[in-house]
Amino acid sequence: MIPVQAKGGSDKLSPVQTMQDIACCAAKFPDLICRPVSAQFKEDGVIALFELTVEAGRVLIVEERHYRLVQNDQIDSGTKRQYAERS
Repeated sequence: MIPVQAKGGSDKLSPVQTMQDIACCAAKFPDLICRPVSAQFKEDGVIALFELTVEAGRVLIVEERHYRLVQNDQIDSGTKRQYAERS
């Protein structure tokens, strides 16, 4: 189960919302593993994605990655081939 919260502009990501997402997943889907994700849309067109976890009652970042969405014609054929070969 992957609950996602996304914020942009001056809105901030919320640890409280992440805790609520995890509680909702546990209640509705008790047999599934919850892996919460947050997305922050930056002003420069970058999207920051965070995988989150809870330890000792605190929301922590497991992994952070940054991406930029681009037009298809801005990606070279070699890179497209690499994406197609990923499993």
